[in-house]
Amino acid sequence: MKLHPLPKQTLVCGNKALDLSSPQVMGILNVTPDSFSDGGRFTDLNAALKQAESMLSEGASILDIGGESTRPDAKSVSEQEELDRVIPLVEALTHRFDTVLSIDTSTPEVFKAAAQAGAHIWNDVRALTRPNALEVAAELDLPVVLMHMRGEPATMNDLAIYDDVMREVQQELKIRVDAALAAGIRHENIILDMGFGFAKNTAQSLQLMGELWQLHALGFPLLMGISRKRVLGEILGGAAVHERINAGLAAALLAVQQGVSIVRTHDVRATVEILSFYNQLPSIES
Repeated sequence: MKLHPLPKQTLVCGNKALDLSSPQVMGILNVTPDSFSDGGRFTDLNAALKQAESMLSEGASILDIGGESTRPDAKSVSEQEELDRVIPLVEALTHRFDTVLSIDTSTPEVFKAAAQAGAHIWNDVRALTRPNALEVAAELDLPVVLMHMRGEPATMNDLAIYDDVMREVQQELKIRVDAALAAGIRHENIILDMGFGFAKNTAQSLQLMGELWQLHALGFPLLMGISRKRVLGEILGGAAVHERINAGLAAALLAVQQGVSIVRTHDVRATVEILSFYNQLPSIES
């Protein structure tokens, strides 16, 4: 049974739209040499296009393209490096496929160039805190994902100190929401991500997973990305990246049961199949 039906909302993404009353699957496509799960696999344009085609055939409704790794201790990337990695792929995808493209970046000029090339969603782990990010997001008038994180990837693990992790994540996300609204970003363009793996330890992540439904109090659609992350490996007693898939699928189902609208994953086919089954279940009548 559905514990928390998804909100009846359409996310307008430029000339495309997503029905968020059904769970949407966002396939991860990192064009980086050092991402924790697929680093180096898709730096070649043809390899990236083949992976995109595979994820779309498996049922992804969104592709999330990343040109900068945000794992702990990842090397910094210049704006030009990120542009060189991301823009040719966005241009190629736009010409080949009719799908929603998300860009996983914190750099305003990277997303601006990507939007001009055909991208639709700005997925920002830093929640539009870099200079000029809020202004660019308001100007482009496209959906933005505001993720909760403290500090930077190099420092975030030292900042995982909370009295009440859900309450504080909610409060800190609201600060970013208020900043976005004040900058002119429309309410209907905002999506929230609780930020698993970013300034949260395993116990805190488990508490968040059990209380995701509380984030609906902020009034925005929710996105979750926990696929293959270290927290899953720690829960499983030190499982390697490729051994975390089943735990990630369980987390995806638990998230959608609590009303999460978008699941970001490396494992598209399995996630689509689980959520397709879930979507056939009747809702609990209130």
